[in-house]
Amino acid sequence: MPLVSPPRRGIAAAAALLVLAALTVLTIVSVQPPAPAGTGAPADAFSAARAFVHDQRIAAQTHVVGSPAQDEVREYLVSTLTGFGLQPTVQDGVGQFSDDDGLVAMARVRNVVAVLPGTAPTGRVYLVAHYDSVQVGPGGSDDGAGSSALLETARALTSGGTKPRNDIVFVFTDGEEACLCGAEAFAASNPLASSGGVVLNLEARGTGGPVIMFETSAGNARLVGVYGATVPHPVATSFAVEVYRILPNDTDFSIFRDRRGFAGLNAAYIDGVAAYHTPQDTPSNMDKGSLQAHGDNVLALARAFGAEDIPNLTLGGTDATYFPALGLLVRYPGALVWPLAILALLAVVGLGVLAVRRGLASIGRIAAAFGLATVPLVLVPVVAQLFWTLLVVLRPGYVNLIDPWRPGWYRLAVVALVATVLLAWYGLLRRWLGPAALATGALGWLAVLGLVLASATPGGAYLAALPALFGAVAGVAALFVRPVVAQVAILVAGGAVAVLVLAPTVYLFFPALGLELGAAAALFGLMLAFTLLPVAEWLYPAGRRLWRAAPAVACGLVAVACTVAGLAVDRFTVAHPAPTQLMYALDADTGQARWVSAEPDPVAWTRQYVTGTEDLHGAFPVVGTGTVATGPAPAAQLPAPDLAVLFDSTTNDRRTLTLRLRPQRTVRLAYLRLDGGGTIVSANVAGRTVAVRGDRLEVLFHAPPADGIVLTVVLDRPEPVSVRVMDGSDGLDGLPGFVPRPAGVGIKGSHLSELVVVAKTVKLG
Repeated sequence: MPLVSPPRRGIAAAAALLVLAALTVLTIVSVQPPAPAGTGAPADAFSAARAFVHDQRIAAQTHVVGSPAQDEVREYLVSTLTGFGLQPTVQDGVGQFSDDDGLVAMARVRNVVAVLPGTAPTGRVYLVAHYDSVQVGPGGSDDGAGSSALLETARALTSGGTKPRNDIVFVFTDGEEACLCGAEAFAASNPLASSGGVVLNLEARGTGGPVIMFETSAGNARLVGVYGATVPHPVATSFAVEVYRILPNDTDFSIFRDRRGFAGLNAAYIDGVAAYHTPQDTPSNMDKGSLQAHGDNVLALARAFGAEDIPNLTLGGTDATYFPALGLLVRYPGALVWPLAILALLAVVGLGVLAVRRGLASIGRIAAAFGLATVPLVLVPVVAQLFWTLLVVLRPGYVNLIDPWRPGWYRLAVVALVATVLLAWYGLLRRWLGPAALATGALGWLAVLGLVLASATPGGAYLAALPALFGAVAGVAALFVRPVVAQVAILVAGGAVAVLVLAPTVYLFFPALGLELGAAAALFGLMLAFTLLPVAEWLYPAGRRLWRAAPAVACGLVAVACTVAGLAVDRFTVAHPAPTQLMYALDADTGQARWVSAEPDPVAWTRQYVTGTEDLHGAFPVVGTGTVATGPAPAAQLPAPDLAVLFDSTTNDRRTLTLRLRPQRTVRLAYLRLDGGGTIVSANVAGRTVAVRGDRLEVLFHAPPADGIVLTVVLDRPEPVSVRVMDGSDGLDGLPGFVPRPAGVGIKGSHLSELVVVAKTVKLG
């Protein structure tokens, strides 16, 4: 790379850094949610203020599937939709979802469904959100935000104006938190789902932040094209889709995504994750700007997809590459992934050859720089993870969080640590290897990563290939100009592409994975910094050895200052407590009870209840797999569920058993595991055929009916059967020996928090 002459080095550095810093700020601002619209917004527009009124009703209290509070929410949805002139129906059914271990999760669900008929339908557009909450929180964001956004969208679409060409189906699913069972019941048995269509699913994992379109169906190019051309707040990246396809996470969208005939998009805001699934997920803690972005986008897409030819969107195709840039969605065909990755590699090779010919570097030095660039590539993620470990040591309450309540200063500290590591590495090597060799070696790694990503996650290849390509092209161009201003402009232009591509990714990855996995955001931050090494060179005054360490030291001091500020700002209070998880398990066969915590390292408050460890999966399967923390507990007077034999007959050596599992107290879930008796030929639970594996049937039923759950099992031979039954309720208050949490100690966002289970074994000869 050409070096700016010493007298102008400071001016060039200041100008370049100012431009790139301003561009970075702009890229981050461009993905922020808009200001919420008030109640005076036009009737055909989305208003967060109007939607928030619905959210306050929906999330007034915890409303888990099957609860009386959930009945109230459902009645509110029906009456509100009816007030818009729609004719909502309630689908009452049983949904099911099987995991990879053979557990069949089921639930009695009641979906609320309403149709806005199209004028000349080519298919249906499904707007989906779940209206149930978890057992310990009111769900102000998850998914009160989605449900309230759909209600306000329904109002806007029915307020007049052009009617949609296609049918718009509003689907408020039940039982998502339990087992995705509302969506499964709708997709499997509701006539409105029989022909498929385009699905827009609204979710939330936190209390605010940008609304990210993070998941799509396969062959998304047409859908993404409509999204990018339509929504007012396009925040989406094909890399997020690739990552989410790898993760074991599921939402209601998973049910539609995996069924033939459906295509669609999944969107959520994900910042403020400390409140996720906790009592702090209230309407008052929700960012109304995020609600506005949710609603603006879904309303725009409802109108756009409502006018499209639906079969053209659902018949598949190729995946697109896309990412946000200054309020727009840059997108190009997936067919360009490999050509761009290869072109980036060739451009970097060309830069290296030209640098050697100009005498700015040697082949050996470039090779050494490439090899030594592995040091920051390895060190930066390690330092980011060690930083989180340090925070947990300094503030043990962080152990049960993936991100602090107020993570802003800590995120800046991670960015400063990335800069510290890179500048220290660069400062140590620049006089030995030279700026041109170091810059070329760093770009070489980006080109290699571009090829790796093109192979493993094609939608993410742009993150490395485009910065490498434009960085190398800028380096080559700068070698052919003489004026300082031109050199600066060209190199800054190359760095600007990297900022546009990578800065939003770094920003979005912090809330997506939390500081607990801050290594991911740190690694992308390093990739961005690699492309800015020509600018970093201008930070080092010529001929002053003392100043070689100054940039790294300055960034290190910034990291320390940000960490101290974070510790001062983010303290545990009643409103922002340190979360912990505790359960109670009673074995009715032995009369013994235990306190149980699934935390790997229980916090101080929880350790007063759990004093050892135990593997309880066989006795209490729902409390977690493997070893969990346990401690003795006084036995409460809680009845075990009843298992009655309704039918038992053997014909042609096949045994047919019909059982009824009925809890004897108010519970949220019931469980049955049937072992032995030979191979299970077939099984039916609550009227649904369920998949079985070998000689075991394992069913977890949420919101069981008051008259119990009826199961019929056919076995290939008449042998004794062992049945483990269990039920679970919520709330530890009132149990003998339990002392309520003190101020500053909260409930961990877990489906197991506050769970009270009672189990017994029944032998059937």
